Amino acid sequence: MARLSYIISALLISLSLALSACAPALVGVGTAAVAASSTEKGFSTSVADGVINTKLADKFLREDVDLVQGVSITVNEGAVLLTGIVPTQEQKITATRLAWEIKGVREVVNEVTISQETSIKNRAKDFAAAAQLRLKIIGDGAVSSLNYSIDVVDGIVYLSGVAETEEERARVIALAQELPFAKKVIDYIILSSDRRD
Repeated sequence: MARLSYIISALLISLSLALSACAPALVGVGTAAVAASSTEKGFSTSVADGVINTKLADKFLREDVDLVQGVSITVNEGAVLLTGIVPTQEQKITATRLAWEIKGVREVVNEVTISQETSIKNRAKDFAAAAQLRLKIIGDGAVSSLNYSIDVVDGIVYLSGVAETEEERARVIALAQELPFAKKVIDYIILSSDRRD
């Protein structure tokens, strides 16, 4: 049993070093190994989730230190949950965009709070527009709704996620452009074949 434990530890260290020269990779993969022993999702899924977590933390560090300090990352079977507080809406959107760039991410839920105040009326309009677009995407049989995140800020629709085809991407953008309150649509959707990590 001790020998098996040693082999698994050696494999984890080798895997983490292959993925990144950074120390956080060791922590992420090691954490995944511990999580695998106490969850039902299995060892390989836990390692994959740990790798996603590590890659996203590294992207946050390279992009904006506020993201590292303000956003907590939880990954479960490829679904990324972002929580915490950041100063600007742009940082919240950036966190979502960076998460979708990582191979293996199936869904991104961004529950990050913005610390600065905006009017309740504008927030309500933005929330209603985002909900309306989400319903349109769910109702469209040509689109896999879980693959997309929607943020609406002051009437500007921010789309991020992963499209299987260029046609699906165009369809989601067209649905966003049909929204009555959409002033502008900003597209961060990537094709599954273009994922960088």
